[in-house]
Amino acid sequence: MMMLKVGLIGFGFMGRMHFDNYVRLMSEGAEVQLVAICDTRIEELKNASARGNIATAQEVYDLSPYRLYENIEEMLEKEELDVVNITLPTPLHADLTISLLQRGIHVLCEKPIARTSEEAHRMAEAAKQTGKTLMIGQCLRFWPAYEYAKQCVTDGRYGSALSGSFFRGSAAPQGWFLNGELSGGCMLDMHIHDTDMINWLFGKPDQVSSIARNVIPGSAYDSVSTNYIYADGKVLNAQADWTLQGDFGFAMSYRINFEGGNLIFERDQLRVNPNDQPGFVADLPADMGYYREIKHFLEAVAKNQPISVCTPESAAASLEIIEAEIRSADNRGALEKV
Repeated sequence: MMMLKVGLIGFGFMGRMHFDNYVRLMSEGAEVQLVAICDTRIEELKNASARGNIATAQEVYDLSPYRLYENIEEMLEKEELDVVNITLPTPLHADLTISLLQRGIHVLCEKPIARTSEEAHRMAEAAKQTGKTLMIGQCLRFWPAYEYAKQCVTDGRYGSALSGSFFRGSAAPQGWFLNGELSGGCMLDMHIHDTDMINWLFGKPDQVSSIARNVIPGSAYDSVSTNYIYADGKVLNAQADWTLQGDFGFAMSYRINFEGGNLIFERDQLRVNPNDQPGFVADLPADMGYYREIKHFLEAVAKNQPISVCTPESAAASLEIIEAEIRSADNRGALEKV
């Protein structure tokens, strides 16, 4: 197996989260070498702490083992890279991803795939045309508690899903995220996790109905509640809220009710309640989705195998659902076709 040389573009919170996992994979003997890191503010960021919903492994990072760049083009000219990992603001994803694919480089791009579904489809098409691997970091698809739900849906162990609700909330992030034109606000940056999960578990809904509001000046919608309409009548809702201040911190949870049982995930514990036997707490892997998504992507590249868990086409479909939700919210919850 060849050693994959990786460049990381973006060293904010998510860049550091990805960095931590490359360091771990290298320490575990994976055939991967992170060689270069690029950020326009790299000199400032390498000595500063990162802030996000989940703690990174370190406060301040020693980047002396890596070649550091402030300019993407310079990094690409000087380095022979097999893979580039993009953790930049959303509007920068599409054009950079496409140019990298056309250079013959495999790309792991953070979620959301792009600012618009039109850009997302251009990215998917570029991957198809070039034959290079593109995966989008919709990390919940690799998060053990959500993988368990997927297994229950796929193998039908508790029958068909009847209803479900998903929630995600925190205080608002800072910086460019609060510019709704750039980030798309809570709906595109945070809520898309659960919309993507509903798409992954149940397929695209026929229609959506969203109620949303804006509280934070300058951002787009920063709290939302969406109902997803399916032909079989299952009752599905997802809520997200960027306005939870004080000591709230961060929370993600879900409830799915099947014909023969239900799943309740909250406070990092998944409770499984079959209808006809005692409930139990699911025994899940300890690793977070970030580690598992990066490992999955690198293994697919190394073995020249197609991505199966999070194709760019499926990530684009999740973005189409979000765009329908925004249209519905703009029209005070009117039913909107996806």
